[in-house]
Amino acid sequence: MSAWNFMSYESKANLLEAVRRESAGMFALAEESETWMAPTGAGDWQVRDVFGHLIDTTETYFVGFDAARKGTSPPDSAPLRDMATHVDRGARQFRTLERKEALDRLATALDRMLGITENLSEQEWSGLLVPHKYMGPLPAFFYPVFQLVDYAVHSWDIRQGIGRPHALEAQSADLLVPLCFVLWSATPLTGPEARPIELGIRITSGANAGDTRVAIGPSGAATTPGPLDGLSCIIEFDPGSFVLTAYGRTNAGTARGDRDLAHQFLGGFFRI
Repeated sequence: MSAWNFMSYESKANLLEAVRRESAGMFALAEESETWMAPTGAGDWQVRDVFGHLIDTTETYFVGFDAARKGTSPPDSAPLRDMATHVDRGARQFRTLERKEALDRLATALDRMLGITENLSEQEWSGLLVPHKYMGPLPAFFYPVFQLVDYAVHSWDIRQGIGRPHALEAQSADLLVPLCFVLWSATPLTGPEARPIELGIRITSGANAGDTRVAIGPSGAATTPGPLDGLSCIIEFDPGSFVLTAYGRTNAGTARGDRDLAHQFLGGFFRI
């Protein structure tokens, strides 16, 4: 369904609504000052580091959009495999900010980014190439869905750390399902000696329910929507579990068939 696939301009309204909803929830979690230095489900980050990460990431997006539209210098580039190191450094640089200062700075960046997304034309949605710090030039449609990842998954991280009941909201999870296949395509741990494997991923519910074949070999990973006939292993996920597994927050999924192959596959990606 194109309204639930971030690559389609028809998804813009759904993405904007989801980012607004998830960001409002995340800001609400930081309203109590005692949570500012609480642990999270994102490694050893504290709540303040999540907000620092979003400041760093969003402000870097502005550099990319200026480069795409005005011809200014793009963000400094770094390999995708080193993203976790750079992101951690970028988040921690804002630990010197007071809580209100950090919240205000991120609120300003969020409003600006929402405005950029609102103003993207149908042609720009896929036709404007915006340089990304870790992935090079990307179509503009990646940036609102990256914002949704940050606010939805990191809100989950905060709730995990402070012990609040938590789950991914259905519409946010549905919108993130197509991105998770892109993530897996970009992050396989492969090499020239890698033994090719192929299995099926079944999303059992939601707007993007369906079957996808995933093949991994020496040259990387490829995904193909379609029937899973003849495969020795199929892993089933609901949308929320799929997103949280792809982003390394949990180990989930129901493996049908060759469980060893499922384990090999699920452990075959580097984290970003």
